[in-house]
Amino acid sequence: MIRVVLIDDHVLLRGGIRAILESDGDIEVVAEAEDGAAGVELVLRHHPDVVLMDVRMPRLDGIEATRRLIAAGSRARVLVVTTFDHDEYVVQALKAGAAGFLLKDSPPDRLAAAVRAVADGDSLLAPTITRRLIETHLERTGTQEVLRARFDDLTDRERDIVRALARGLANAEIAREMHVSEATVKTHVTRLLTKLGLRSRVQAVVLAYESGFVAPGGLAP
Repeated sequence: MIRVVLIDDHVLLRGGIRAILESDGDIEVVAEAEDGAAGVELVLRHHPDVVLMDVRMPRLDGIEATRRLIAAGSRARVLVVTTFDHDEYVVQALKAGAAGFLLKDSPPDRLAAAVRAVADGDSLLAPTITRRLIETHLERTGTQEVLRARFDDLTDRERDIVRALARGLANAEIAREMHVSEATVKTHVTRLLTKLGLRSRVQAVVLAYESGFVAPGGLAP
């Protein structure tokens, strides 16, 4: 059973999401909160597998709530639920440690699939949406070369996997493309995250764009 905490200030939306997630029987919503501060408390109390996190909320927004969960050592996977066009802070949430993001108008089956994916350790990065986020919100600075140097310690295979993650590929897709097992891909991902000093695959993708290791224009539509 996948245990989920919902954090969103719209009660009707939370009710709809709960109904969708619990309809298949393998997902359980263990708690709900209407703001980030209350949400952090509930996550630390219930230790869910996945947190569905809104971005803009009263008292404490989703970005700071995500940061606090990471700082507190929570192992819950944070899935940011956003309207996208109006949430200019999504990249900040990903850099804070979120496992991915999902649009609020996504179809019901996509929502449940997203929760299962991040619970299984995958990231949720649609390539076209990621490209638009990166191009719009990531600032290129004089520190780009310094950031890119962090990839020097990766093996050629690990660099290839970073590029594959940036294309939005899941573990199974990377395994098929590279003719290796999913377990091998997971091992490579774990090692490259350790070398980069990062917590999640999503942070690796954001760093890859921010450093110029991966160019936004090179993403497949």
